[in-house]
Amino acid sequence: MDKTMQHEDLRELFCRRERRSVAAAREFARATLTAWEWGARADDVTFCVSELATNALVHGVPPGRGYLLRMWLYERGSVLRVEVHDSGEGEPCVRQPDGESGRGLLLVAALADGWGVGPREPGKVVWCEFARP
Repeated sequence: MDKTMQHEDLRELFCRRERRSVAAAREFARATLTAWEWGARADDVTFCVSELATNALVHGVPPGRGYLLRMWLYERGSVLRVEVHDSGEGEPCVRQPDGESGRGLLLVAALADGWGVGPREPGKVVWCEFARP
C-alpha cells in the first residue's frame, strides 16, 4: 500500500487513495515521533497528520493517485514540519463548521504553531509546524 523513505531528519510515506491510508499516516507519524523523541507533542502532531491526510484523501487526491506525507526536523531538531502533498486543485482554508464537517483546519490552526498552503505542480502542499517544548 505505502512506500516509505527514511533519513535521520526526514521521513516520507506515500499513500494511495484508500480509506486505510489515514490510519497508516497516523501510525507512521507516531512511529516517527517516537524515533525522534517528540512525545510531548505527539497527540497534537498525530491529530494534525490525521486531519491533513483526511483532507487530502477527500478533497485533494484524484482517482488513481495518492498523497505524500513528509515529516522533517530543522533548526537542529527544534522544529518539526509536517507536509501533505497532493495533486488536487483548490486551496484549503479555515471555514466555519457545517454540521459534522469543516472543523479540521480550524483545529490544525489551533494546535500547530503555524500552518499554510504552498504550490506544487500539480496540486499543493498543506503544512503545519510545531516547536519542541
